[in-house]
Amino acid sequence: MARTPQDEPGVTAWAALLRAHAAVVPKLGRAVGAAGLQISWYDVLLVLNAAPERRLRMSDLGAAAVLSREQISRVVSELERAGLVERVPNPDDKRSSYATITAAGRQRLRAAAPSYLSAIEDHFARHLTATEVAALTRALGKVVAAEE
Repeated sequence: MARTPQDEPGVTAWAALLRAHAAVVPKLGRAVGAAGLQISWYDVLLVLNAAPERRLRMSDLGAAAVLSREQISRVVSELERAGLVERVPNPDDKRSSYATITAAGRQRLRAAAPSYLSAIEDHFARHLTATEVAALTRALGKVVAAEE
C-alpha cells in the first residue's frame, strides 16, 4: 500500500501543532480580551515591554513578534491610536523608526497578564507533563533556530 503525506511523522506532528494552536489561541484571545486587548496587541506589547529600553525598530519587532511582518505595521498603528505604543524616529537611520510601549501600554499589559498566564495553564500546560513541556520547548526551539 502506498504511503500518503498524512502517514509521514513530520506531517502528523505539524498537523497536531496547527490543531493545538487553533484550539488554544482563541481562548487566549478571550482571556486578554477581558482586559480590553486583542491577542495580537498583547503579543506586540509583551515583546516591546521585554525589549531593551522597551522599544524596538519596526523591523526587529516584526522579527520578534508572533505576527507576520506584514501585520506588525497595522497592529502598531492600532496600538498607537489607542495610546499604548508610540513611534519614535530613529536618530541614527532616518528611514526607520522605533515602536515604544507607553506607560498606558505597560499598564494594560500588566492588567491582562494574569488572565493570559492562567489561560496558558488551563488550556495548554496542564495537559502536559514537565518532561513533555521541556521536550516540546527544545524541539520547537530547534525549528525556530534553524529557520530564523
